[in-house]
Amino acid sequence: MSTSILPKPLIALLLIVLPVLAWSWHEPADRLTWWLEAMPVVLALPLLLATGRRFPLTPLLYGVTAIHMVFLLVGAHYTYSQTPIGSWLEELLALERNPYDRIGHFLQGITPALLARELFVRLAIVHGKGWQQFLAVTVALAFSAFYELLEWGAAMAYGAEAEHFLAMQGDIWDTQWDMATALIAAISILPLSDRLHRRQISTLTVQSDPAVPPSR
Repeated sequence: MSTSILPKPLIALLLIVLPVLAWSWHEPADRLTWWLEAMPVVLALPLLLATGRRFPLTPLLYGVTAIHMVFLLVGAHYTYSQTPIGSWLEELLALERNPYDRIGHFLQGITPALLARELFVRLAIVHGKGWQQFLAVTVALAFSAFYELLEWGAAMAYGAEAEHFLAMQGDIWDTQWDMATALIAAISILPLSDRLHRRQISTLTVQSDPAVPPSR
C-alpha cells in the first residue's frame, strides 16, 4: 500500500466529520459540555491522520468511527439530553427520557470492540478467533467503565456545571444502563461483522505485504 497519500476511507471520514465539527463548535448550548463531549473527536482526528498512511484502518472501522464522531459532535452541540432527534424519538416511542445518550453508549460498545479485534488480528497480539472476540468485548466494556469514571471525575471537578455531560436525566441506574448498553452492542457487532471485517483486514494485510498470506 502506498504511504504517500491518505487512504480513501479516511479522506471520506474527514470530509464528513470536519464540517460537522465546525458546525458543532459554533454557539453550542453549553461550552463546557461541548469540550467534555467532543474531546474524543478532537483527540482521535490527529491520531487517525498520523497513522493513516502507515497503518490505515479497514473501511468498516473508518465508517463506524465517522458515524460515532458525528454522533458525539451533535450531542456536544445540543447536549445529549436536549438533542432534537432524541426528543423526537422520545415522543415517537413514548419514552420516559431522551434516548440519545443510550444510543451513544451503544456506539461506545461497537467502536472499541471493532478496533480491538482489528489490532488483535493485524498485530498478531491475540491468536484464535474465540479469544479475539472475547477480549474485544472486554476491551469495549473496560472502555465504557473508564468513560463512566471520567464522568464521575467531571462531576467531582465541575459539580452542577457537568450535569449536561452526565445526562442522567434523573435515572439513578444510568451508569449501569450505559455499561450494559455498551456490552450488548459489543457482543452483537462482533459476530455480525466478523466475515466482512476479517475480509477487509486480509485485504489490508496483502496490500501492505504481498508475501503475507491472507488471514482467516
